[in-house]
Amino acid sequence: MFDQLQSIEDRYEELAELLSDPDVVSDTKRFMELSKEEAGTRETVEVYRRYKEVTEGIADTEELLGEKLDDEMQEMAKEELSELKTEKEELEERIKILLLPKDPNDDKNIILEIRGAAGGDEAALFAGDLFEMYQSYSQNQGWTFEVMDANITDIGGYKEVTVMITGDSVFSKLKYESGAHRVQRVPSTESQGRVHTSTATVVVLPEAEEVELDLEDKDIRVDIYHASGAGGQHVNKTASAVRLTHIPTGIVVAMQDERSQLKNREKAMKVLRARVYDQLQQESRSEYDANRKSAVGTGDRSERIRTYNFPQNRVTDHRIGLTIQKLDQILAGKLDEIVDALIIYDQTAQLEKLNG
Repeated sequence: MFDQLQSIEDRYEELAELLSDPDVVSDTKRFMELSKEEAGTRETVEVYRRYKEVTEGIADTEELLGEKLDDEMQEMAKEELSELKTEKEELEERIKILLLPKDPNDDKNIILEIRGAAGGDEAALFAGDLFEMYQSYSQNQGWTFEVMDANITDIGGYKEVTVMITGDSVFSKLKYESGAHRVQRVPSTESQGRVHTSTATVVVLPEAEEVELDLEDKDIRVDIYHASGAGGQHVNKTASAVRLTHIPTGIVVAMQDERSQLKNREKAMKVLRARVYDQLQQESRSEYDANRKSAVGTGDRSERIRTYNFPQNRVTDHRIGLTIQKLDQILAGKLDEIVDALIIYDQTAQLEKLNG
């Protein structure tokens, strides 16, 4: 483990030199790549350096305790040694987590898809609540939240909505959100005051760059048609809506949110690339996906992952048995408690596998 840490520190120092090299600075692409690598190893190096300081401090203090000291100095040295040993144990645990295999998608932006599922209008309204929850959370994180396409129902809410979220480590925090979200509440249309259960599904797709996935034109069928609004009436006299079909996988993406055919095509291509990339990953990295599923179930899109109970102001994540009596705060975008718990659960499961 320490050989690995030393090699990471050596590489970190090499990166610092490279990033001050004029040739690297003038090469924007290389500079960005190296900056990203440097940022990705910074925390590990800082923790490792502190670990070395603490280990050295323990050795010095133990040596001091071997000398003749007055009672007060002896007590101070013992107390310092105890604190250093406690910190050493904590740093060792942090190092183990930092050295866990990284999900290669963790630093990526995402495409978020939310759909009303079982429950008709109430499911669409709940999909709207989830949309606002993720929008608020994104704002809290300093991310950019861009609606790419939306199908709004007559009473509000969404049959489906597609969003692009860009920023630092978006996928690493939202990757556990894929699945079926269930709501239990009294709908506004319910005259008897009965609690109804509805669901909405969430899919989180890592953004795929062109360099990672080159979709060939011959594999994509492009259909152009008139955008339409609720009830099917035409809202655009020009054929601006775009439907892309990836023939090898059968994946279809339709986009009509923009008035420009070109913009709709660009957006549809981003979503198509993300969906194809995700499907290929699911197929080719089965071992990695199996590990993820065994941890917090991020692989199965149909899995019921969370229940939002309005009468009791309660949110329960079924994968990790977490229940929080703060539904109003969660829906307001304060997701950190759930996100952090899911990350810790996943990391703990990975550590147990390594140690087991």
